[in-house]
Amino acid sequence: MNKKIKNEAVDHLFQAVLCLESVEECYDFFEDLCTVNELLSLSQRFEVASMLKSHNTYLEIAEKTGASTATISRVNRSLNYGNDGYELIFERLHK
Repeated sequence: MNKKIKNEAVDHLFQAVLCLESVEECYDFFEDLCTVNELLSLSQRFEVASMLKSHNTYLEIAEKTGASTATISRVNRSLNYGNDGYELIFERLHK
Protein backbone atom coordinates (compact mmCIF):
# COMPACT_ATOMS: atom_id res chain seq x y z
CA MET A 1 0.00 0.00 0.00
CA ASN A 2 1.23 3.45 -0.88
CA LYS A 3 1.55 5.40 2.36
CA LYS A 4 1.28 8.66 0.40
CA ILE A 5 -2.42 8.04 -0.30
CA LYS A 6 -3.39 6.31 2.96
CA ASN A 7 -5.51 8.74 4.94
CA GLU A 8 -8.94 9.05 6.50
CA ALA A 9 -10.54 10.61 3.42
CA VAL A 10 -9.34 7.82 1.12
CA ASP A 11 -10.49 5.22 3.66
CA HIS A 12 -13.92 6.90 3.67
CA LEU A 13 -14.09 6.80 -0.15
CA PHE A 14 -13.15 3.11 -0.25
CA GLN A 15 -15.73 2.29 2.43
CA ALA A 16 -18.33 4.03 0.26
CA VAL A 17 -17.28 1.97 -2.79
CA LEU A 18 -17.58 -1.22 -0.75
CA CYS A 19 -21.24 -0.32 -0.04
CA LEU A 20 -22.17 -0.48 -3.74
CA GLU A 21 -24.25 -3.54 -4.59
CA SER A 22 -24.78 -3.46 -8.36
CA VAL A 23 -23.34 -2.16 -11.60
CA GLU A 24 -26.19 0.35 -11.76
CA GLU A 25 -25.28 1.68 -8.30
CA CYS A 26 -21.67 1.95 -9.48
CA TYR A 27 -22.77 3.99 -12.49
CA ASP A 28 -24.81 6.32 -10.27
CA PHE A 29 -22.03 6.80 -7.72
CA PHE A 30 -19.10 7.12 -10.10
CA GLU A 31 -20.96 9.45 -12.45
CA ASP A 32 -21.57 11.74 -9.48
CA LEU A 33 -18.00 11.35 -8.19
CA CYS A 34 -15.96 11.56 -11.39
CA THR A 35 -15.93 13.60 -14.53
CA VAL A 36 -16.72 11.66 -17.71
CA ASN A 37 -13.04 11.84 -18.70
CA GLU A 38 -11.86 10.55 -15.31
CA LEU A 39 -14.22 7.60 -15.49
CA LEU A 40 -13.25 6.81 -19.07
CA SER A 41 -9.55 6.99 -18.12
CA LEU A 42 -10.05 4.56 -15.24
CA SER A 43 -11.98 2.14 -17.43
CA GLN A 44 -9.35 2.45 -20.17
CA ARG A 45 -6.56 1.54 -17.72
CA PHE A 46 -8.49 -1.48 -16.54
CA GLU A 47 -9.07 -2.60 -20.14
CA VAL A 48 -5.35 -2.13 -20.85
CA ALA A 49 -4.48 -4.25 -17.81
CA SER A 50 -6.84 -6.98 -18.95
CA MET A 51 -5.37 -6.99 -22.44
CA LEU A 52 -1.80 -7.05 -21.09
CA LYS A 53 -2.75 -9.98 -18.89
CA SER A 54 -4.01 -11.72 -22.04
CA HIS A 55 -0.60 -11.09 -23.68
CA ASN A 56 -1.81 -8.59 -26.28
CA THR A 57 0.87 -6.39 -27.83
CA TYR A 58 1.15 -2.68 -27.13
CA LEU A 59 0.05 -2.02 -30.72
CA GLU A 60 -3.07 -4.19 -30.36
CA ILE A 61 -3.92 -2.52 -27.06
CA ALA A 62 -3.38 1.00 -28.41
CA GLU A 63 -5.55 0.27 -31.45
CA LYS A 64 -8.41 -1.23 -29.44
CA THR A 65 -8.41 1.13 -26.44
CA GLY A 66 -6.93 4.34 -27.81
CA ALA A 67 -4.46 4.33 -24.90
CA SER A 68 -1.08 5.92 -25.42
CA THR A 69 2.05 3.81 -25.13
CA ALA A 70 2.88 5.79 -21.99
CA THR A 71 -0.41 4.70 -20.40
CA ILE A 72 0.11 1.11 -21.49
CA SER A 73 3.64 1.16 -20.07
CA ARG A 74 2.41 2.62 -16.77
CA VAL A 75 -0.25 -0.06 -16.42
CA ASN A 76 2.28 -2.74 -17.35
CA ARG A 77 4.61 -1.45 -14.62
CA SER A 78 1.75 -1.69 -12.11
CA LEU A 79 1.02 -5.26 -13.21
CA ASN A 80 4.66 -6.26 -12.83
CA TYR A 81 5.80 -4.21 -9.84
CA GLY A 82 2.64 -2.94 -8.16
CA ASN A 83 0.63 -4.15 -5.18
CA ASP A 84 -1.11 -7.00 -7.08
CA GLY A 85 -4.42 -5.15 -6.99
CA TYR A 86 -5.11 -5.99 -10.62
CA GLU A 87 -4.27 -9.67 -9.97
CA LEU A 88 -6.70 -9.81 -7.07
CA ILE A 89 -9.53 -8.46 -9.21
CA PHE A 90 -8.72 -10.70 -12.19
CA GLU A 91 -8.78 -13.75 -9.92
CA ARG A 92 -12.14 -12.76 -8.43
CA LEU A 93 -13.68 -11.93 -11.80
CA HIS A 94 -12.78 -15.35 -13.16
CA LYS A 95 -14.30 -17.34 -10.28
